Amino acid sequence: MAGKRGPDTHHVVPNPDGGWDVKRGGGERASGHFDTKREAVGYGRQVSRNQETELRIHNKDGRIAQSDSHGKDPNPPEG
Repeated sequence: MAGKRGPDTHHVVPNPDGGWDVKRGGGERASGHFDTKREAVGYGRQVSRNQETELRIHNKDGRIAQSDSHGKDPNPPEG
């Protein structure tokens, strides 16, 4: 379920008015807004670690470019 959006995820997404937002999966309001993607990713990783969620980092086109696991991974790697 790579595109899963729910309370167990956080997303770094482009803001339509410029900059980048960090949002909880399924949430409407951003928990943080940043001028650069780098700042948003840093904040998103911190929040994701604290809340043990998956972090989905999106490109400008909205597609998921990277995913970091900071908690209960539903599909942990084998071995």
